Amino acid sequence: MVRAFVALELSDEIKSRLGEAQNILKKCNARLTLVEPKNIHITVKFLGDVEDKKIQDIATVLKSIVCKPFLVNVEKVTVNNPRRPFTIWCAINDAGSNGQLYQQIERDLLPLGFTPESRRFNPHATIARIKRYEPSLMETIKSLESRTYGSCMVTGLKLKKSTLTPQGPIYEDLLEVIW
Repeated sequence: MVRAFVALELSDEIKSRLGEAQNILKKCNARLTLVEPKNIHITVKFLGDVEDKKIQDIATVLKSIVCKPFLVNVEKVTVNNPRRPFTIWCAINDAGSNGQLYQQIERDLLPLGFTPESRRFNPHATIARIKRYEPSLMETIKSLESRTYGSCMVTGLKLKKSTLTPQGPIYEDLLEVIW
C-alpha cells in the first residue's frame, strides 16, 4: 500500500517566506507541528492508502489531465476554522484555476473508485498543525495578517507518496506531469 496524494508545488522562494512566518508562529504558546518548508505544497486530492498496482492507473489518468499553467498568489496566513482551529495554512488565490483542476481530477479518478470529496475545495498550503491551542496563537496569526508570500506559476502536478515517520512525513515524487 502507498499513502498518496496529488499536489501542486510552490516556488522555493515562497516556501522560504512561509518558513519565516513559521519562525514567528514558534513564538506563541500553542503547541504546533510545523511542516518542513521544503514539504509545503497545495494538496489537490488526497488519495489515502492505495494498492501498489493501482498507482499506474492513477498515473495514466493524471497524465491525461488537460490544463494550462496558471498563476497562484500565496496570501495571508490563517486557520482552517477560527472556532475550532487545527490547521494553520496560507490562502491561495488563483482566479479559480485550482478549482477547475480539482474538479477534473475528481471526475477523472471516479472510475478508479476514488469518491469525490464531500467538503468544498479550498486551495491552501498547510504550514502547521495545532496540537494544543492557546489564545496567543490568534494574536500571532493576526500579526501575520497583512503579509503575502509571493506568486508563482503552476506548470504541472505531482503524484506523491507520503511515508509517515515519528520525525514527520517523508514525501517522494511518483509522477510529475508538466503542462
